[in-house]
Amino acid sequence: MNSTPNRAAGFTLLEMMVATVILAIAIVGLVAAISGSLRNAARLTAYDRAVELARQRMNELLLDDRLPQATVLEGGFDPQQTGGLPAGWRARLTLDQKPPVPMPGETAIERVELEVWWMSGDQRRTFQLEAYKPHTLRGEDIVPNTAP
Repeated sequence: MNSTPNRAAGFTLLEMMVATVILAIAIVGLVAAISGSLRNAARLTAYDRAVELARQRMNELLLDDRLPQATVLEGGFDPQQTGGLPAGWRARLTLDQKPPVPMPGETAIERVELEVWWMSGDQRRTFQLEAYKPHTLRGEDIVPNTAP
């Protein structure tokens, strides 16, 4: 005959409470990590959208030969393109490099500066691009030398 008392197999109430607390701590940590990841994904989505809009606007500016120099151009983006966020752009075209003796018909280099902005909550975020393109000099591009 066996003289040891029989214990019922299973967990005690204390063991169940400890296991529940450990599981709750793990779930809270997991939910916090997922929440942070979703916030970062939303922020990066807005940034990626701004980069694409900037690239599109820059291509349009590089192809347009009728843009005035040394003038700030501004505009907004369609809310359908921005996911409903207020967003816009500001650009400036300047003559960056000219030949030593500029003459009409010669080639110079124009600099295109573009800033794209969008609202992220209450904060205004910006993204800047810069590009260069060839420009055939016209008579109005050449400033006469006024030195005596």
